[in-house]
Amino acid sequence: MEQVLGLMGSSLCLGIAGAGVCLGMYAAASAAAGAAKRSYKANKTPPMLMISFVGFPLSQVIYGFIVMQSLLGVTATPENAGTLLGLGIGAGLAIGFSGYAQGKAGAAACDALADTGKGVALYIAALGIIESVALFAMVFTMINIPA
Repeated sequence: MEQVLGLMGSSLCLGIAGAGVCLGMYAAASAAAGAAKRSYKANKTPPMLMISFVGFPLSQVIYGFIVMQSLLGVTATPENAGTLLGLGIGAGLAIGFSGYAQGKAGAAACDALADTGKGVALYIAALGIIESVALFAMVFTMINIPA
């Protein structure tokens, strides 16, 4: 039973992180499509930099994968199985929410960039700050994995 809980923790980490990232990228891609439409209607070329805002959350799936692999490297025992499950779910939620938030911020960046053509450095900095939440979740989870 403890092996099942350990595997669930690692699997849920990647699954939850991936789901949040996917929702964030969906939000950003939808905004990019709408911004491109407005640009075309105004007879302007849409800024291709919007594609990078859509892809920003994707790196956070890698963090979920790294945590998953780290959790898989631990043999589950009756003493640590619940901990492995909790760490996986907690890390997955933190990384997933960060990916979702980054996608929503990327959506706002797409809208603003298409309308003004300015502010790229500010948008990237804001997305980077949001990314740090996922990095912290990954690192803090990894340092607390039982040996």
